[in-house]
Amino acid sequence: MIARLPPMALAILAIGVLSAMDVLIKIVGARYPTVQLVFLRFAFGLVVAGSLWLWMQPGRPSREAVKANLLRGVIGLVTATSFFYALQTLPLAETIAFSFLSPLFLTAFGILLLKEKLVPRLLVGLAIGFGGMVVMVLGQGAGGRSLPLPGVLAAIGSAVTYALSLTLLRQRAQQDALITIVAFQHVVPAVLMAAPAAAFWVPPPGWDIAIYACIAVMGVAGHLLMGMAFKRAEASKLAVAEYSALIYAAVLGFVVFGEIPGLATLAGTLLIVAGTALAMREQKTAGAPPIDPGP
Repeated sequence: MIARLPPMALAILAIGVLSAMDVLIKIVGARYPTVQLVFLRFAFGLVVAGSLWLWMQPGRPSREAVKANLLRGVIGLVTATSFFYALQTLPLAETIAFSFLSPLFLTAFGILLLKEKLVPRLLVGLAIGFGGMVVMVLGQGAGGRSLPLPGVLAAIGSAVTYALSLTLLRQRAQQDALITIVAFQHVVPAVLMAAPAAAFWVPPPGWDIAIYACIAVMGVAGHLLMGMAFKRAEASKLAVAEYSALIYAAVLGFVVFGEIPGLATLAGTLLIVAGTALAMREQKTAGAPPIDPGP
């Protein structure tokens, strides 16, 4: 039934599931160190993704695929750690708004690493987008409500590494099975964060374990839904769906945490979205990735 939904509906549904997952991460994140939060997110997710991989039996990945996905797994770990820290220290809407910088960094990496064509409109889009980031950061302080600098840097850093992960994924998108990509996305962070999490371990009660299980299911489900959408429509046609995350974040942030986005956040987000839209108009999407590899 879900697979029959239009690609845009699938993408918006996927973003809704992942946004709800972010809310649960922010709830439990207040009680645990970031390293344990990251480990439990991916350890539980590995159980779900690994079970699906065994059930679907997509075939053993090649050595080249293993190397490429291991590298992406490490980059994904950096992305998740910085993004989760941002969720722990920033309001939900602001954290999501900073993540909209990813397409701009994706454009920059495409030019630098993939030798994509540089045109003036790309530079204008990048300038507008980064201007929006400045407005969002400095405008908060002018309004008497400053954002913690470590959280801001973590959010921006996660946008950078997220874009780098997408850039690398372009080289593997048409060669590896979707469930294989998602499985590697979980196994690398789970293994690498086991020791740091043990060093700072806070015993979770049964209720929190249930929340982590829900986070795992929602994370895998969200990525698979996004993959289904991108397999049936071009990335450029689905790009606008990404911005529904801000609506989800604003509503969920208000309902769950009582957060109200400030004018600086709204103005900065509009500039980031405008700059991204302008830059993305010039991007070629033939090699666009089939999934959203977010945390």
